[in-house]
Amino acid sequence: MWTSRGLAALLAATVALPAAADETCLSPYMPKITGHEDYVYVWTLGVEGMGDGSDKLVTVDARDNSPTSGKVIDTDSIGSRNEAHHGGFTDDRRQFWATGLDSNTIFVFDVASDPANPKLVKTIADFEQKTGGVVGPHGAYALPGRMMIPALSNKDGTGRTALVEFSNEGEYIATHWLPTAKEAKDIPGGEFADGYGYDARVLPRKNVMLTSSFAGRENYMRPFGEVAGDAEAMKKFGNSMIIWDFHARTPKKVFQVPGVPLEIRWAQGKDHAYAFTSTALTSKLWLVHEDEKGEWQAKAVADIGDPAKLPIPVDISLSADDKTLFADTFMDGMTRVFDVSDPHHPRQIYEKKIGEQLNMVSQSWDGERIYYTSSLLANWDKAGDANEQFLKAYAWNGKELTPRFEIDFTGEKLGRPHMMAFGAASLYAK
Repeated sequence: MWTSRGLAALLAATVALPAAADETCLSPYMPKITGHEDYVYVWTLGVEGMGDGSDKLVTVDARDNSPTSGKVIDTDSIGSRNEAHHGGFTDDRRQFWATGLDSNTIFVFDVASDPANPKLVKTIADFEQKTGGVVGPHGAYALPGRMMIPALSNKDGTGRTALVEFSNEGEYIATHWLPTAKEAKDIPGGEFADGYGYDARVLPRKNVMLTSSFAGRENYMRPFGEVAGDAEAMKKFGNSMIIWDFHARTPKKVFQVPGVPLEIRWAQGKDHAYAFTSTALTSKLWLVHEDEKGEWQAKAVADIGDPAKLPIPVDISLSADDKTLFADTFMDGMTRVFDVSDPHHPRQIYEKKIGEQLNMVSQSWDGERIYYTSSLLANWDKAGDANEQFLKAYAWNGKELTPRFEIDFTGEKLGRPHMMAFGAASLYAK
């Protein structure tokens, strides 16, 4: 239970795991839904005693004029609980790869044959063995003909981890271990390399990849209270980001980014060479950018809420025109909107409380529709009346959010909704 004393200790000592997948922040190698999305796919954690108790991919009808608009129209259970977490489409957008953070399993769904009714078609159950001891597959990011899987840990449970590549057919290709200070001593900022991983995103025209950092299995699969009360465990969180030579898959520069940098969002503009991230413990918005000399730099550019109150930023979403950034904070259930048209000087322009707890934010390519989910991890969500589990949809007119629909995942006996992704039949019309 979240007692006031336990909550205070927890906030002072821990971070939250968000998720990442909305239309504006997908891999640049993929086709985009530039019109209205037909479906929202929600990768959902199973809850023992609720429905079948298993993780599942839940399909929601997002079409405004449909008789089932705002309703669940399909569920695809995998028959087990694996700590459903992140995922992503292949570069042809015909498959959705969903990860099990606890079981080290990847579940591959066919979304092209019938976008309203995805089907589980492949399970990769030997991830740890194939990758040389990598565990905690954290997401799936499309590259040409292959998938990049950023991971969180290794077979020993520590924070040293890797980026892993598979073919679209599910065949293992390569493991790229993230460097430690010893291995990175010959590159700028190498002393800050800690081997931790979290997100990985690519800016192809600059031949760069950016990675962020979190913690190992020994931390992220333990209950909040245990980690908060363990002084040694609290030393085992990442505080680094790395710029890589993408084609060579080699690190070029390491940045010290205190406070655990999580999701990465590259700007879309053809002349824009920068990305944003947020830090969970320090509640800062950071900018990683190429300067006038062609060197990559990192700096904090704004607060997200009041850092002294530890709101815990969990997910961010950058609009397709690079002008607006949404930032969610878990503890106060708030979404905040920043004008980032000047990326070096963001300013908050709007805020709204979405629920008692809040995790993901996903927006449509046109920026007119915004979706939110609530769950972090099975053992990390709030308890009691604050344990709201929902998908909420809003319209955004550039000034305020207006409710469209919401689904109570507890009431529907579906579980804990985590990651969202969009589907559209038009993608496969030809």
